Amino acid sequence: MMITCAVVGFGWWGQHISRILKDLDEIKIVCVVEPDIQKRSHVESLGLKYENDYADALSQYSIDAVILTSPNDKHDEQIALAANKGIHVYCEKPLSLTANGAQFSIATCKQNNVVLAIGHERRFEPGIQIIKEMITSSQLGTLMHGEFAFSHQKLASLPTTSWRTKKQYAPAGAMTQMGIHLTDLMIWFFGPVETVHAITADRSLGWETGDLTSVHFQFESGATATLQAILNTPNYIRTFVSGTDAWVEVKNSSHPDTPGGIVSIQKLDKHGTKTEEELQWSDAVKANLLAFFQAILGHADYPFSEFELMHNIDVLEAIIKSSETKTSVKVHATKLE
Repeated sequence: MMITCAVVGFGWWGQHISRILKDLDEIKIVCVVEPDIQKRSHVESLGLKYENDYADALSQYSIDAVILTSPNDKHDEQIALAANKGIHVYCEKPLSLTANGAQFSIATCKQNNVVLAIGHERRFEPGIQIIKEMITSSQLGTLMHGEFAFSHQKLASLPTTSWRTKKQYAPAGAMTQMGIHLTDLMIWFFGPVETVHAITADRSLGWETGDLTSVHFQFESGATATLQAILNTPNYIRTFVSGTDAWVEVKNSSHPDTPGGIVSIQKLDKHGTKTEEELQWSDAVKANLLAFFQAILGHADYPFSEFELMHNIDVLEAIIKSSETKTSVKVHATKLE
């Protein structure tokens, strides 16, 4: 079965995803929706049809799925419009800027029996999956602490007029750019978050939202973690989890959109046995999209729970509040019906 889709938004990430989709036999992009007429030539250069209105495109074409790579504040409305037409949704992170918005999107997709997928591709990286397997199989013992870092300069040249630089659309510094990926991994590894203490700053870019985010977490289990996300420093991606029986560290030498990088993995157990290995870069973005399509076809469940989708936005809300008030904030867990 061929799945038809529309890509909504044609910025950096929309273009990247479109190039991946064009190479997949399972998918046909019927159109790209982008209100900025100046990007029309970029769309057509890939041999794709251009539309400037989202609602019109959903009515005009026969579409099985939408891929939302649109600005953060558009997600709630765009998810609802697609779901209510029975169209499956792949939404780039964050799912929403508010817990109420995320709750509504999850409920609307559930009511209409459509798949709701999220652009957290890092779960699909082999190195990250090694950590998850070590946790699941109790190789680490009692989980103690995690350290999560995701920093780069891919957006550093944006003008300060970009929506990505504004608190209204991209609050708490680098949280909606990279940090939200890290909180997704934390929830997957450690479970519910109890409290957060966040600090943001503008060190170099002159962005209203800031270019640096640092957060300390405590989980309901009692374990702790730290998050580091910087928008103006050379690429640095590190995931570290320690337990009573062992620790494991994964470092990525390149961004998920950049082939050719090396993933280095180190482990040390309580007996002093240290192991090291290297993995080649793999396309985690493509793997996430394929998981979405498999779920649409009914071949497998999409590997994110409603709780995980919801709780990540609960945590984002708490981080935004903490960064503004400069205090520790307790995470409110939104209930799903």
